[in-house]
Order: sequence, then C-alpha cells, then structure tokens
Amino acid sequence: MNTLKLAVDIRKTLRSEKREFTLDVSFTSSSDSLVIYGPSGAGKSLTLQAIAGLLTPDSGSIRLNGSLLFDSSQRINLAPQARKTGFLFQNYALFPHLNVLQNIGFGLHAGWRNPGRHLLQERVAHWLKVFELEPVANQYPHQLSGGQQQRTALARALASDPQALLLDEPFAALDPDLRSRMRHELIELRSRLHIPLIMITHDSEDVRLLGDEVLEIRDGRIQENGGTATASVLAV
Repeated sequence: MNTLKLAVDIRKTLRSEKREFTLDVSFTSSSDSLVIYGPSGAGKSLTLQAIAGLLTPDSGSIRLNGSLLFDSSQRINLAPQARKTGFLFQNYALFPHLNVLQNIGFGLHAGWRNPGRHLLQERVAHWLKVFELEPVANQYPHQLSGGQQQRTALARALASDPQALLLDEPFAALDPDLRSRMRHELIELRSRLHIPLIMITHDSEDVRLLGDEVLEIRDGRIQENGGTATASVLAV
C-alpha cells in the first residue's frame, strides 16, 4: 500500500450576512487511509476542497507527497488538474448528458469536453471492467442505481491515475443497506489498487472501518483528541 504524506497548514475565513466562519487547520499525516471526522458545518468539506484546489485558502501551505500544492507566501496555487488527486463529490457530480463511458473518460485529455459516445479508450475500458460497469456503459446517470452512480464517479476519479483519492461524504446519500455494501467495496478497492484515501465523514462507522488515521474537526479546528480512532471520537 502506498503511504500518503500530507502536510496542511491553512486558514480561510468565509463571511455571509448572518455568519462568519474561520477554518484554521494544521496537521500532518503519513497514512494510506486518513479520515477527517466531525459534525456538519465543522469545516471538513472546506479542508478537502482546499487540498483538491477547489478552494483557495487565505494563507498557509499544502504539501502532498513532496509536492507543494499551495503556498500563499510563495504565491503557489496549483490548478486542480495539476494536483493529481481524484475527487469524489458527495452527490457524485456526474454529467447527466454523458453516458457512463463518457463520464469516466471526461477530462482524461486536455480539451476533451465531449468525448464520442462510442470511443472506448484503453483506460476507460479498464475502469469499466474494474467496477463491473460494462453492461451499463452506454446508459446515462438517471438510468443507473445509486451504487452504479457511485462506481461511475469512482471510476472517473481514478481514471486519471491520481496519487490520492479524496472522498467527500461518499456514503451520506445512500440507504443503510447500500451504504454498508459500498463501504466494503471501498475497503476491497483499497486492497487491490493500493491508492491512499483522504475521506471526510460524520459517520462513526466510516471511522471504524476506514480510518487508519483519524482527525476530528469541530468549529473549523482540528481537535486534540484526533489522530487515532479513539473511543472518544467513535462515541460522538
């Protein structure tokens, strides 16, 4: 299993008419499965988005596997594509007008904005097979089950050969039975692909099954009892 080497030290303040929220997180991780755990609104998604390059911190730095992804003092801010991370959104963010094959292949090449319906590239074919999506390759997202949608989104995230897979509450929208099944599929996927995971969740079962290393976040800050899947974290 590849080991993740991640160093995050960032600050970001978000303001609206009714609220001001400050994300102020600093942590390092050398784990192949890091789970960031906490309640809704704690800053989990903001942290993950900052690592992926979807959110620009006000200050600080982010380093992944020896590469500097962001550094405010040096004015370094790599584009999401250059960070070589695969991102799985909570709602999967599949393109409704593209079929499964096209969704997986989207973005493999710069400038490829609408891949041909029947263009089956080698890499796309590989991930169709890995996730057992070949029978639905020409179907559209609205024609898929929840599990098939998630597998399609995972295949798309992995098709670009990322150095880490970032998961934003990947099971939150699933019913309990499917949630349990997809957890175990993800565990099995980890063992086969040897790709580091960074996952955020508010579900203690995700922490128990997937958290080799756990950080607890509340009110925009990492809690001191984070770092391992302790009984106090799991009991929240």
